[in-house]
Amino acid sequence: MVSMAVAAVRRRRFVAVAVLMAVLLAPAAATVAAPAAQAAVSHSASHSAVASSSGGSRAGNAALSWAERHAAGCWYTYGGSSCSQGYDCSGLVMEAFGHGAGIWLPHSTYAMLGNRHLHWIPLSQARRGDLMFYGSGHVEINTMWYHETFGAHSTGQRVGYITWGPWWHPTAAYRVW
Repeated sequence: MVSMAVAAVRRRRFVAVAVLMAVLLAPAAATVAAPAAQAAVSHSASHSAVASSSGGSRAGNAALSWAERHAAGCWYTYGGSSCSQGYDCSGLVMEAFGHGAGIWLPHSTYAMLGNRHLHWIPLSQARRGDLMFYGSGHVEINTMWYHETFGAHSTGQRVGYITWGPWWHPTAAYRVW
C-alpha cells in the first residue's frame, strides 16, 4: 500500500516538473525550432494520421487506454487473452491493440516482432502507447511515467503498472501503426 502511495507521489511530482519545464522552455524552443519545423512539414504530414498529442501513435494510446480500463487488476495466466481466464504479456497486448485500436497483433512476442504494424524506434524516443520488449520473450505497453510500463508481468501477479530498473528493463521499443 505504501509503495503505491509513493509511486503516486512520484508521478505527481514528475508531472509538475514536466509542466514547469515545458512552460519555461517553450518560448525559447519555439524560436529556435521554427525553421526546422517548416522543413519537417512534408515529413510529418505523412505521419499525421498516426501521431498523438500524448506522443507515440494514436493506436498505442488507444490500446493503453483500453488496457487500463478493461484489464487492470486481472490475473496473469500463461497463454491467456481475456480477463476471465487471465492474460499473459502478449495476450494483453494483442487484446488491447485489437479492441482499442482495431489492429490485431499475433499472440506471441516472437511473431509480434515480425509484424508489419510494428516500427522500431530508439528506446530514448519511446512514448505513451509504444511497445517495450524485454528481450524477445516479454512485451509491455509504455506509459507516460518515467521507467514505467503497463502489462501482464508474471504468475501470481495482477495486470498493471510496473517500474523497471537496472536489472529488469526493456531492450527494444516499437511504435504501432
